[in-house]
Amino acid sequence: MPDPTDDRAALDRAAPERAAPERAVLERSVAEQVASLSDAAQHLGRTFAAGHDLHDTDFRALSLIHVSELRGDPVTPGVLGAHLGLSSGAVTYLLDRLGRAGHVIRDRDPSDGRRVILRYADHGREVATDFFGPLGAHQHRALVGLPDADLEAATRVLRAVTGALRAYDAQITDPAATEDTGEA
Repeated sequence: MPDPTDDRAALDRAAPERAAPERAVLERSVAEQVASLSDAAQHLGRTFAAGHDLHDTDFRALSLIHVSELRGDPVTPGVLGAHLGLSSGAVTYLLDRLGRAGHVIRDRDPSDGRRVILRYADHGREVATDFFGPLGAHQHRALVGLPDADLEAATRVLRAVTGALRAYDAQITDPAATEDTGEA
């Protein structure tokens, strides 16, 4: 029996029965839109980075720090390095550079003073808000006419696709971990 908290199972139950070819077309359309979204976001990121003398890796680091802060789970230098595929020395150089530019600060974790966490510095947040803030107005205009039910469904779809991307990434980067947990 499917787990009722599983997003994929919820989507399957919520969707009326469809012929397999129609379902495949819908899933392919979702994948195409996610790829298009990813491409547009990467392009904006490259534009931001180029306009602020940042490297691609700098922007990827800032993005992870931002998303981690939004989730309420600040990232550590070690996690940042693993995510970016960088050595500890390269992470130190990256964080020193971003710190000197006023984008990032190293802070002590309030719950464990031995642990270093990374946060956006005020200047970095201002720079990012100045650039990305208007995007919120564009997104609002794009979504304002859609019913709440569509936005809720889109959120479930994006959550499911994000979960699939993360599961696949884990499978190809650490196959032993997915074999141990039975996930794939």
